[in-house]
Amino acid sequence: MNKLVVGNLVHRPLRSLISALAIAIEVIMILSITAILLGKISGFKERQSGIGMDMIVRPATTNNFIGMTGAGASIKVADVLAKIPHVAVAAPVNITITGSLDSIYGIDYKSFSGLLPFTFLSGTAFQGPDDVIVDDYAAAGKKVGDKIKILEHDFRICGIVEHGKGGRKFIPIDTMGRLNGSEGKASVFYLRTEDPPRFQEEVRKAILATPGMSQYDVRTAEEYLSAYSPARLPYMSTAIRVVVGIALVIGFLVIFQSMYTAVMERTREIGILKSLGASRIYIVSLVLRETALIAAVGIALGVALSYALSGALEARFPTLDFVIDLPWVWKSVVIAFTGALLGAIYPAYKAASKDPIDALAYE
Repeated sequence: MNKLVVGNLVHRPLRSLISALAIAIEVIMILSITAILLGKISGFKERQSGIGMDMIVRPATTNNFIGMTGAGASIKVADVLAKIPHVAVAAPVNITITGSLDSIYGIDYKSFSGLLPFTFLSGTAFQGPDDVIVDDYAAAGKKVGDKIKILEHDFRICGIVEHGKGGRKFIPIDTMGRLNGSEGKASVFYLRTEDPPRFQEEVRKAILATPGMSQYDVRTAEEYLSAYSPARLPYMSTAIRVVVGIALVIGFLVIFQSMYTAVMERTREIGILKSLGASRIYIVSLVLRETALIAAVGIALGVALSYALSGALEARFPTLDFVIDLPWVWKSVVIAFTGALLGAIYPAYKAASKDPIDALAYE
């Protein structure tokens, strides 16, 4: 039977190749959308972890997407937080997200660096209000002393640092306030506490008990970052389900069309097999094995091309955060294979139902 299956596919190479490519595209669709969406989450968590904070304090008006809402707290809140027992560092940050989804961090250099020092590749800290620190990705071939435009304002690169410390571009918090109309304000306060997580709950209670701060959102870094997952971001879960559904339909329709046409073209062959004693189960198995082989080739090709795409995008766009999630590789395999088999069920049933006499008489 295996020789017959391979022979049938090789006999119609173009159709077999197109079917396999369609399955490959189905796999690439699933892995690409999950790589982009989950990669953004993974990259964000990694950069937030690199800040060096273990607690985060935000005004009640700020949502999970810091920077999407205006800075709503006075910078002076940082002084209040710094005086709370077991708080080692309190760093106010004013975050603005540009139209290109580029996060610009307005920072108080001393306190922000106190969370976890910058690792400078070249240059120094801010020397003036129009200086900017950029990470090695954002530098993109630029050097210290070069000019870049941020928020329609010209800045001088004063330092280039290793990536992974929250944002990619850092400007003085006072300058940020003047540019976005939030002078003296902060979006968030990052805290480094003594001996985390030992005193975190005590610090949280002390902050909420401070007059005027009972409505603030106080979380540990773990609590904050756990909120960024597909399960807690409805739009992301919906986007993934939509893409998976479309991919499943594509695989189903392509295999259905391919195997249905193949069954119609092999009516006489099926009649011969049935006249020689082939059972319905044998005929169904023949069609399903052909489908499984096409699906296996397509899936292998799709996974390989997805990783090749990931490597190419990483080399071309290092800040894209295109990360293929291994669990989703297995999910895409199961989804593509299931869709292919579902698409072959009716053609297989139709082939098995043919009367051998009518099939032999078929022209």
